[in-house]
Amino acid sequence: MRIRNQSSMSMTILSTKILTPSQKHILNNAQVAVQDYEAIKIKFKITDIDPNFSNVIFTSQNTVKAFLKIIADQKLNSLSYSAFCVGSKTKSLLEKNGINVLEMAHYGTDLANILIKKHPNKTFLFLCGDKRRPELPSYLIKHKVTFKEQVVYQNTPNPLTFASNFDGVLFFSPSGVESYSIKNDIKNNIAFCIGTTTAAEAQKHTNNIIISNTPTVESVLEKVIEYKRTKTK
Repeated sequence: MRIRNQSSMSMTILSTKILTPSQKHILNNAQVAVQDYEAIKIKFKITDIDPNFSNVIFTSQNTVKAFLKIIADQKLNSLSYSAFCVGSKTKSLLEKNGINVLEMAHYGTDLANILIKKHPNKTFLFLCGDKRRPELPSYLIKHKVTFKEQVVYQNTPNPLTFASNFDGVLFFSPSGVESYSIKNDIKNNIAFCIGTTTAAEAQKHTNNIIISNTPTVESVLEKVIEYKRTKTK
């Protein structure tokens, strides 16, 4: 890794997710140059929502976007659903679209524990992608919580080759790590990961891992800036 000692040095990172202008501004203000792309492609499935369920589990913003498209096509009322979700950004997107969020947790296992303890007699519709993590449904099955799993989007790799020597790579999902690793080597980079499950996948390729304090993009960016400051002292 190439690191200069001057406090005004520029750090260069690659994000495996397209960042918003405000997120890029955070990095630019800290003199961190960023290149970004989508490591995975999302394709929503044409399907229907089972009318027998009013309690819906959302584990990502993609599941929310797929759900909103489906209920719009079916002309269903979003107010008739209660949401149980993973992530503050997922919660915000649900509430922005008029869907009541009853429970939110930062990780799928944490949400599963909430459902087991506080809502054991409810039945749930678990919306997910075709490469969803196994922890949440496994917990629910183990504790006999009734749910129906429905795949609402497909997650496919978008492998690109990068010739640049980045100081770090930002990862936001295990599938993002898998996609990037198809054509690139992580071992000489710092892997900045949004959470423990993403870090577990990155650990298959490198021991240079930094995990954000909370599973948000902004928290990952904070870790990048924090790392840069420690290297410029």
